[in-house]
Amino acid sequence: MTDTPARSGLVADIHVALSGRELASLAAAVAPGEVLSVIGPSGAGKSTLLLAIAGLLQPPFTVTGRLSLGCEDIAALPAERRGMGLMFQDALLYPHMSVLENVMFAVPRRAEGRRLPRAERRARAAAHLARTQMAGTETRDPATLSGGQKSRVALARTLASAPRALLLDEPFAALDPALRADVRAMVFTLAREDALPVVMVSHDPADAEAAGGKIVEIRPCQEGS
Repeated sequence: MTDTPARSGLVADIHVALSGRELASLAAAVAPGEVLSVIGPSGAGKSTLLLAIAGLLQPPFTVTGRLSLGCEDIAALPAERRGMGLMFQDALLYPHMSVLENVMFAVPRRAEGRRLPRAERRARAAAHLARTQMAGTETRDPATLSGGQKSRVALARTLASAPRALLLDEPFAALDPALRADVRAMVFTLAREDALPVVMVSHDPADAEAAGGKIVEIRPCQEGS
């Protein structure tokens, strides 16, 4: 199931600075369905790079360089127009909504040039829950879910937003080893099915190995270097 028929690769050649001092940089191309793993220790700027790609950094941070999806330059676009789907270590589910409502909240109100009626948005949300093996949990309170289940719902919600690329910020770090492997495999499989370019940051080389794509290792920038 895909919400858009065509996907484009992500090309980044960006530099992130804070008050004029460079914090991190990334030069890479990520094809549709491919995972680029950015690894490095805490403080290396991994999460900062993801926020830069998503368009979520604010002054005094500055981002320079090139960022494109296919032939479209997205560097100057606001975050809401870049089409980036983000997953974090915390599932960040809305506690006042049911599982289905959480996913439905992300479904675009317009698609394929038309307004989607509520029933269709509800059906799309349910379909994404089924893709993440969470069918049957639609009416449940997120507080009753296990950590692995919350991660699956977060994945369903991210995919339901019809992203053009997927950004993963340590989304498996809080899971125990068995769940980590299962959820990780599901994320990578569905990203390939939807032909989404993926940028994942992690401090765990096992995540990068499981992704099977390119690996970029970054280190903290030193003062004066």
